[in-house]
Amino acid sequence: MMPLVNMASIRQTEPGLLQFSGQWTVCQLGNVMQQLDALLLHQPQILEFDGKQVESIDSIAVWILQIRLQALRDNGVQVSMSDWPTQYLSMLNALADLPPNVTAAVTPTSNLEKIGKNSITIWHDNLVFLGFIGETAIRMLCLLRHPSRTRGRTVLHNIQIAGFNALPIVGITSFLLGIVIAYQGADQLKHYGANIFVVELVGYAMLREFAPLITAIIIAGRSGSAYTAQIGTMVVTEEIDALQTTGIKPIDLLVLPKLMALTLALPLLTLFSDLTGVMGGMLMASNQLGVSSHEFITRFATEIPLKTLLIGIGKSLLFAIVIVIIGCYQGFQTKPNADSVGQQTTRSVVQSIFIVIVLDAGFSVIFNVLDI
Repeated sequence: MMPLVNMASIRQTEPGLLQFSGQWTVCQLGNVMQQLDALLLHQPQILEFDGKQVESIDSIAVWILQIRLQALRDNGVQVSMSDWPTQYLSMLNALADLPPNVTAAVTPTSNLEKIGKNSITIWHDNLVFLGFIGETAIRMLCLLRHPSRTRGRTVLHNIQIAGFNALPIVGITSFLLGIVIAYQGADQLKHYGANIFVVELVGYAMLREFAPLITAIIIAGRSGSAYTAQIGTMVVTEEIDALQTTGIKPIDLLVLPKLMALTLALPLLTLFSDLTGVMGGMLMASNQLGVSSHEFITRFATEIPLKTLLIGIGKSLLFAIVIVIIGCYQGFQTKPNADSVGQQTTRSVVQSIFIVIVLDAGFSVIFNVLDI
């Protein structure tokens, strides 16, 4: 038979005298603290706490009781402790001796320390990013060795979302860009009677530079952000952990299908962008420079080499890899809160567009050096 536990209790034997009894532990406090607060509301300026009947008291009860004692003393009440066991009284006194509002001294951070911390953070992030690229490459090689493991339906679904559904915005943007290029060149070409050279201006500008670049920027903002938001939401809802628990590698399910889909879709979108951009330039050349559509197409076929088209499509292939890798990586870096999803999505779009522009500038320099 279990022994009875004496509950913590408190009673007022006479005005200004409160008698404590029982076991004052965290499990026994319960309503007794509310009773104590009620008794302390209307008391004289001199109080005595009698603790001779206290059987035990733990640190939490001592801490709570000391808070009440300190509040009474701050209000000018004189409190005395009578007949308390020595060990319990020493615990109360130990807490009373602690300095209030102890805060750690904050040492200002020097600029050199900030640079060091930021460098370490950047170095660590780069290592994690390289690890993600390496793991993705390894999983892709494994998939190429076993093509039967390809998730065909998922790849086709991503091609539809990132490719087919993006045709309207890519087509309209490229068409208008072709009009702008031809219109800006028309004024200068008229002065020299070189109207026909608008064909080379539109052809080289669209096929080699603008079509792959503007298409990659549109897809980075449209599909790259969607990749980050999708994976980031799965991180927040712990679906990524569930996939790993069931033995499914998240990269196989979430990254590789997107990578395969966009490496197929973006070159085709770039080709479509080339077509609509040249059509826009041809329309403007006909209206502003008197170059007929037949003349435009004939000169385009003879003066624009095939390598110009292939260079643009080749660049778009690398841009597709960059967009998928950055978009998925930022998604996996999402922290388990909704605010982090928005932050990583913004970071994904900014980084993708920046790196695409840097790569395009690098290609321009390299092709100029190689005279391509």
